[in-house]
Amino acid sequence: MAKFFPIGQVMGFVASLVLTAVALLVYFTDMSVSTGIIVLLVTAFLQAGLQFIVFMHARESEDSWMIFTKIGYGVGLVVITIVGTLLILLWDM
Repeated sequence: MAKFFPIGQVMGFVASLVLTAVALLVYFTDMSVSTGIIVLLVTAFLQAGLQFIVFMHARESEDSWMIFTKIGYGVGLVVITIVGTLLILLWDM
């Protein structure tokens, strides 16, 4: 029976709840804006990584390196798009 219990998913769910609680602490405590943004960004990226690895089963296939390469490529495109948008629209470059 123990081999059928999804301990990885349960631990991922608990970790997800802990990260959500940490993000909620930013709202409920008197934290400075810069510290709050840093905490929110870190918890958001950890939460996204946790979702990809645990709940979307990215590690369980034989070509998991390809899945992580595509995720990295997508993240790179998002960063380039956001920085480019900020350069053009906000910083007039």
